[in-house]
Amino acid sequence: MKRTTLCTTILLVLLFTASIALAQNIPIEKANYKLAERFSPNKLKKMAFTASVDPHWLKLSERFWYTYETPDGKTFYIVNPARRTKKPIFDNVKMAAELTLLTKDPYDAKHLPIEKIKFVKDETAIQFEVESSQEEKEEEEKEKKEEEKKEKEEEKKEDEKKEKNDKEKKKPKKKIFTFEYDLATGKLTLLEDFKKPKEKPRWASISPDGETILFSKHFNIYWMDKENYEKALEDEEDSTIVEHQLTTDGIEHYGYGGRTRGETNVDKEKNKDKRKSIRVVWSRDSKKFATIRDDNREVKNLWVINAIAEPRPSLETYKYHMPGESEAPQYDILIFDLTTQDTVWVKADQFQDQSVSIISARPLAKNRDDENRPSLWLAETSDKLYFTRTSRDLHRIDVCVADVSTGEVKVLIEERLNTYVETRRLGLVNNGRELIHWSERDGWAHFYLYDADGNLKSQITSGPFHCNNIEGIDEERRVLYFTANAHEKDEDPYYLHLYRVNFNGSGLQRLESINFNHSVRMCDSNRFFVDNYSRVDTVPKSELRDNRGNKILDLETADLSLLMEAGYRFPEPFKVKADDGLTDLYGVMYKPYDFDATRKYPIIAYVYPGPQTESVSKSFSTRMDRTDRLAQFGFIVITVGNRGGHPSRSKWYHNYGYGNLRDYGLVDKKATIEQLADRNPFIDIEKVGIFGHSGGGFMSTAAMLVYPDFFKVAVSSAGNHENNIYNRWWSEKHHGVREVVDKEGNIKFEYDIEKNSEIAENLKGRLLICTGDIDNNVHPGNTIRLANALIKANKRFDFFIFPGQRHGFGNMNEYFFWLRADYFCKHLIGDYADSVDIPELNREQEMSGDKSR
Repeated sequence: MKRTTLCTTILLVLLFTASIALAQNIPIEKANYKLAERFSPNKLKKMAFTASVDPHWLKLSERFWYTYETPDGKTFYIVNPARRTKKPIFDNVKMAAELTLLTKDPYDAKHLPIEKIKFVKDETAIQFEVESSQEEKEEEEKEKKEEEKKEKEEEKKEDEKKEKNDKEKKKPKKKIFTFEYDLATGKLTLLEDFKKPKEKPRWASISPDGETILFSKHFNIYWMDKENYEKALEDEEDSTIVEHQLTTDGIEHYGYGGRTRGETNVDKEKNKDKRKSIRVVWSRDSKKFATIRDDNREVKNLWVINAIAEPRPSLETYKYHMPGESEAPQYDILIFDLTTQDTVWVKADQFQDQSVSIISARPLAKNRDDENRPSLWLAETSDKLYFTRTSRDLHRIDVCVADVSTGEVKVLIEERLNTYVETRRLGLVNNGRELIHWSERDGWAHFYLYDADGNLKSQITSGPFHCNNIEGIDEERRVLYFTANAHEKDEDPYYLHLYRVNFNGSGLQRLESINFNHSVRMCDSNRFFVDNYSRVDTVPKSELRDNRGNKILDLETADLSLLMEAGYRFPEPFKVKADDGLTDLYGVMYKPYDFDATRKYPIIAYVYPGPQTESVSKSFSTRMDRTDRLAQFGFIVITVGNRGGHPSRSKWYHNYGYGNLRDYGLVDKKATIEQLADRNPFIDIEKVGIFGHSGGGFMSTAAMLVYPDFFKVAVSSAGNHENNIYNRWWSEKHHGVREVVDKEGNIKFEYDIEKNSEIAENLKGRLLICTGDIDNNVHPGNTIRLANALIKANKRFDFFIFPGQRHGFGNMNEYFFWLRADYFCKHLIGDYADSVDIPELNREQEMSGDKSR
């Protein structure tokens, strides 16, 4: 009897304690900070290594090389597709021993600091660099870079303090050894007298033949020859350098190159006489080039202030065109002939406030290791230039060709829609005798074959699937290689595949495996491709295949053993219906690795509204901060698409939110969470969080204001909450701008959009808004205006500024992770860290030795 009474008493005490805990909001469950700390970015680097093969195709054959790292170290491979062979370029053990003998620095097979591999001597040998433990000798440093001394002399007085601090922090330079390794004999040679080529400066645009170097100076185009360029590589201030001025009419905001975006006003003044870059597209014979000249004189200024700049806060002034403003930038296409020194203006004008884009050729895979990779115009000859022009409302796009000698323009293809039109790079067959054009004119993205005059010959692909990019064109066999999605049945329609099809539309063939997301890299002959594939719930693999889809070699399988030993678990893909009950939506659920199905978990949605993308991973990734890692505190984290999101579905799906940019995707997020809670009893539908960055910051706050009784907690970072002050290009495109023509034919553009501040009074839950104070993409004014509206509505909320940070928060991202986690733990779990220190972050810094943050 006494025992029964004692048990009853204990039970009553436990129930009473639990009731008090619930009444006082004392947590029964604890936020798992330790598990989240285990998967920090620094730790992940030591658990998960290479996950895909990145091929470097060679020039003289169809061979390629790549590196692949596992817990056993990094291996360097050479692959010969024709012979179906893959082998290490060298034996790591022997290489480590020889490097040690030649440099007197100790190396082992797992720790080979080999960098900058380059194939030489007709691809029979490689050159590479190894960093020594020894510091450069003083005389070597002077020999290498004498201009460093001159830079110190030119420093302005206001920068002296900063320069002194930088020099104190600067680590001594390590000596770099250059080696040559013979592939046939295995002989390693230290190139003791090797003179390392100088790195290409950012200002240099080098012609394909390497003889002419273009740059911008004082907003005009200048050029120098190869001999003088080599002088500039040795000493940029060499007084004997001969420069030639090509234009004289360039001025600030209507010049040629010399963009200063991201520079403070002080830096602009300091750098005004320096060489700057200019974006050009070269003809393949190096005799001509084309450029787009921007006229931003009427575009209004915007400003950000860096309060932590040294020695005093700095102002940055830049041009920024906001939606609906009449002061739009204007664009001209100019073609320059270096032989005759003639300039031709392309007669491209058609639409008011139009934009133009020169169509460039696809870069050759075999050139990726070249120091100079000039942008080439699409035509193989220098007599014609292909370009597009787009109306401001984006309802009209013309694909055009210009006569290079006269500037006369011929319209080849017209695209027209009542929402925005998009295009992809044009495919040229036999230098323009035929054209392969990408279009969404029938509601799906497909390829169309045109003749040289712009007459439609045939539609190459058709049906309810989305063609993505041209990967190769076989002119002789009249075969198109391209990527596409949503063609295969019974798989996630976002999974990308490589296909081949004949120009007449016959012979459509998928070239790799189904039910995976693929990323492919073809060689220039289109005979072989490297296929990297995975899903969010599979180990990444890599294969080599031929252009008929036959597997040549298994290349790699990622080694995730250390990650799995640490407790990692794959996330779970899911499918739900949109709020209309008809449209399929695809998402991913991330659970805590110590998941307990008997518990109730708060659910958090990580969102990005698009419409240029959806932040829903389709392949395995170790970028976990916004999903996997956050879940470890004790949350279910999801990502899911929404109508109006990803462009790689039907045009209807992509443009669903046109004209309703604030609210269009919110109801689908809500419907998804409701369906998941119905299916899974471990989801607590009363504790719903949401967060996102940039467009996701805008969307997560909108969710709190449009559905205030459903979404309870949000963290919104760098959000474009006021799209009327965000940039025109995104806002006018995805929401729409109305072109109005009066009786006299005058055109103006009308723009109106719903803003988060307009419904600030609806806030009921907990909201943290953040911004970087020098964000020159989504201006801090977006967040500050929202804060102003919330204050006026007498709402409690949290506001955080990241000092000296732009749109991505830079080296404060890890701090933001813990700030965001604390916020969700506090308001969704009820258990959170409130100490002044962030010990998890401090431990990481101590481990890495990084005290700079």
